[in-house]
Amino acid sequence: MDPNLRREILLDHYQHPVGHGLKDEKGYIKINTNNESCIDNLDIMYKIKDGIIEDICFDGEACAISTSATSIMIQSLIGKNKEEAKKILDNYEAMLDERPFDQELLGELNVYDEIYKQPNRKKCALLPFESLRKIIDQL
Repeated sequence: MDPNLRREILLDHYQHPVGHGLKDEKGYIKINTNNESCIDNLDIMYKIKDGIIEDICFDGEACAISTSATSIMIQSLIGKNKEEAKKILDNYEAMLDERPFDQELLGELNVYDEIYKQPNRKKCALLPFESLRKIIDQL
């Protein structure tokens, strides 16, 4: 991916994150996820109806990588069912681990395809997806 485009996507999702702000409504499952080695501490709320992810929102303190990864994750998962969400998660983890993955499936999540160059940031990029793994097990 072009480095300028990568930077633009990351900054846009950090400065204007999709789904930022928790909701005080019934029907949401709230999960906290944090990174013990830095400031990242996010509450992520999922609204699932009939096996479909209808909404995701979040709030908390996090670095640019975690915030943008959460925003892009939300954008990627709304409207997906368990199998589709799991496929995105599995491919995202494969990409972060430098294993073969479906680049087309990941869309903007491909901005993290070189996170392996900064191993200490891998946890930041994976943080929101830890909550997704817990949610998938509940679907």
